[in-house]
Amino acid sequence: MLLWLVLAMVSATIPGCEAPSDSVFIRLKNTSDFDYSGVLVNTAFANVDFGDIASGETTQYKEFSVVYSYAFVQLQADGVTCTLQPIDYVGEKPLKKGYYTYEIDVNDEAGGENRLVLVLVED
Repeated sequence: MLLWLVLAMVSATIPGCEAPSDSVFIRLKNTSDFDYSGVLVNTAFANVDFGDIASGETTQYKEFSVVYSYAFVQLQADGVTCTLQPIDYVGEKPLKKGYYTYEIDVNDEAGGENRLVLVLVED
């Protein structure tokens, strides 16, 4: 009987035996030739500063409660402020819990202005 009690106590303290998270985890990947600075992402429910991301680099995951397939993104690239501004999220469904990457590129040929291109990748 004592053996069962000890086994029950040990199994309750083993790491990895916790309930699964209902969160969404997002990271950013800089797919442009420019280094980014001051990268800010707003998912309509959270304003998160990702800092600086060098060309080709990927950030660590950050936890969000609600995220859509696109978001507000603002950053500096080559001395220019670039912004991706969604109009709204009407009709959009939040992403299911899991891990995702927003790949962010700067299309500097779009009408002579630097414009952000965001692609969602499920990891």
